[in-house]
Amino acid sequence: MTRILPTTAKAVIIGGGIVGCSTAYHLAKLGWRDTVLLERKKLTSGTTFHAAGLVGQLRSSANITQLLGYSVDLYDRLEEETGLGTGWKMNGGLRLACNEERWQEVKRQATTAQSFGLDMQLLSPNEARDLWPLMTVDDVVGAAFLPTDGQANPSDITQALAKGARMAGAKIFEDTLVTDLRIEDGKIKGVQTDHGFIECEIVICCAGQWSREFAARFGVNIPLVSLQHQYLITEPIKGMPRNLPTLRDPDRLTYYKEEVGGLVMGGYEPNPVSWATDGIPEDFHFSLLQSDFEHFEPMMELALGRVPALETAGIKELVNGPESFTPDGNFILGEAPELRNFFVGTGFNAFGIASGGGAGMVLAEWVAKGEPPYDIWSADIRRFGRVHFDTDWIRTRTIEAYGKHYTMAWPHEENKSGRPNRTSPLYGRLKEAGACFGEKMGWERPNWFADLDAGEVPADTYSFSHQNWFSAVAREHRAVREAAVLIDQTSFAKYSLKGPDAEAALGWIAANDVAKPVGSLIYTQMLNDRGGIECDLTAARIAKDEYYIVTGTGFATHDFNWIERNIPAGLRVKLTERTTELSVLSLMGPNARNVLEKVTTDDVSHAGFPFATFKEIVVAGCRLRALRITYVGELGWELHLPIKDAGTVYDALMAAGQEFGLINAGYRAIESCRLEKGYRAWGADIGPDHTPLEAGLGWAVKLKTPHPFKGRAAIEAQKSKGLTKMLACFTVDDPEVVLLGRETIYRDGVRVGWLSSGGYGHTIAKPIGYGYVRNSAGVDADFVKSGSYELDVALTRIPCKVHLEPLYDPGVSRIKR
Repeated sequence: MTRILPTTAKAVIIGGGIVGCSTAYHLAKLGWRDTVLLERKKLTSGTTFHAAGLVGQLRSSANITQLLGYSVDLYDRLEEETGLGTGWKMNGGLRLACNEERWQEVKRQATTAQSFGLDMQLLSPNEARDLWPLMTVDDVVGAAFLPTDGQANPSDITQALAKGARMAGAKIFEDTLVTDLRIEDGKIKGVQTDHGFIECEIVICCAGQWSREFAARFGVNIPLVSLQHQYLITEPIKGMPRNLPTLRDPDRLTYYKEEVGGLVMGGYEPNPVSWATDGIPEDFHFSLLQSDFEHFEPMMELALGRVPALETAGIKELVNGPESFTPDGNFILGEAPELRNFFVGTGFNAFGIASGGGAGMVLAEWVAKGEPPYDIWSADIRRFGRVHFDTDWIRTRTIEAYGKHYTMAWPHEENKSGRPNRTSPLYGRLKEAGACFGEKMGWERPNWFADLDAGEVPADTYSFSHQNWFSAVAREHRAVREAAVLIDQTSFAKYSLKGPDAEAALGWIAANDVAKPVGSLIYTQMLNDRGGIECDLTAARIAKDEYYIVTGTGFATHDFNWIERNIPAGLRVKLTERTTELSVLSLMGPNARNVLEKVTTDDVSHAGFPFATFKEIVVAGCRLRALRITYVGELGWELHLPIKDAGTVYDALMAAGQEFGLINAGYRAIESCRLEKGYRAWGADIGPDHTPLEAGLGWAVKLKTPHPFKGRAAIEAQKSKGLTKMLACFTVDDPEVVLLGRETIYRDGVRVGWLSSGGYGHTIAKPIGYGYVRNSAGVDADFVKSGSYELDVALTRIPCKVHLEPLYDPGVSRIKR
């Protein structure tokens, strides 16, 4: 082990658990030999040493599944590379289903696995017992088996990664405490330790449950808290097979793995116990908490019903080890939006061993190349926002997320904890009108409205079929198409980009042409250097030196960060957050103009107020900014106004709209309508792995101008070379089929992709899905349209039709059925 602390380094990693060591390993492999890892005590001594060590791969995100698959590939070769044992066994993973709803979930998971290229096999109860003979299967409906899952020894695999890092040139120092960062003018200059100072420009925080408190000292927010997690280790059990797959029994909330002839059994109880609410003890390392047998007893009772041998097995230890958990159950990767060159890899929710190899690879590439190797949005630190600064709120939501680890993963399920938090000024009015709210970024948002007079209850009832709000959303959808609706979209993220160089700055960042007259609205993507779509938003030119930018609620932190960090150096421009200053009311539908004309004397005719423009108008005595734009495919305006005026304007519109059939509508109606019109959704249909050309958005890219913009070279190269994937729309004739996304797309019997989003179009009365048709030899419109298609839905092949044009377009009175 290297003993002399260097005075300089290219990057310093804080934390010697599996993720820190994996990051050091991969940075060194990328040629960053002057990488230094600092561990305050000993490697693995934080939480890695007591991890259970199960390694599963399948997640709802294709790229997170790919990341976990990389871990498996790495662990498979690491022992040979380093000469150190890792305890890695590819013994497969078994998941049970004990009721019909769970079986439906498992079948949909099997379809997802198939979409992502994993071989998940469905088994009968007896076939599952053949693989795991210690269990009873009287209540088992079926099981799924993934042969490439496995288990590892957490400490051994971490030591092997550390050795690999050293072999590639990285330096690792144990018993070295980081006491401070030196930051000057917002830039990292170095790391202070109890053994000296290291000059560096990049810091990578992989400090596990210590990360939040440490990062907060430098203005960085990492939303995680510590929770206790317990598992039982038995003495050897007679007749125990050494090749048992790992076993997950979600209906009994438990998991199992074989270990030295005995069993490890743990689970995710609905009432987890918080830990270190007043801070982690100073000398906490290689430390466990007092075993809590009383708290574990309900889990043990559930386990005995599955594995009777546990009743007579000797108990070696009940391990109680605190781990870091996050509010949404996903880990946290990426460069902190608050501090340039401060990277984070933490919050692994008790699946850090499964994630460690891939997470370290992704983080290393992000550091070395300036962007991750693929879209990692569901783990990106920028998915968090203002609500996630509140530790009490984080703890409340994280406890809920932990308790739902093995509960049914229902489609469209909303969280219940920590609500309401952020509300529109119309919250009370909408609640009285029958709103069933969802939550995003802490904001309460109306998903749909119950007809209270008809006895409907504004509450979701979950299932894998059409849910209880289906008819309510159909009602709102019809109003969008035939009359008018008013939608509270106050939660939109809103920014002002202002300064003498505003046009030059936005012109570089935006793919579309923003050099438009004052009063123009510009729909644009913002691209990375690979041509991938990082942002999808609207900019209104409100002055020669100012743009007003509007983007989705969930992307508030991400998009602000992307714009701010890509403003070319030296330009005189400032980006300012405006979200909480303004409400947004979206008035949509063929009667929208009739309603608006009732409450304003300003000219809102088509000639006087054309599409893709905005004007300041007065409604009910309140001055507001009206943007003529739509995400539902109908005539409409977004009305952006001061928070204080929202109630007045809402009341005036609702009163004026009575004669025109105006009703309230919510976000689920928006989703249904946008699917019919073919509008793309960032984070689903488009994102950093998809270019505008692939997504059918090439018309919004200014290639016909000579103006440079970020990503232009990649788009020009792709246009010249041709595409290997193309976004298409799919419809199914059977209205009872429920498309959710991730269903496998087959073209002429060959798997060519999966759905990125799915739902139901109430105008065309069909299920609708979008997904990329892939072909390594090339894809064009003729290739897409010439195939015969099927969708795999819960392992059932269903014929479907493919479309490259909108299913519904009021401008040409066309409906595709």
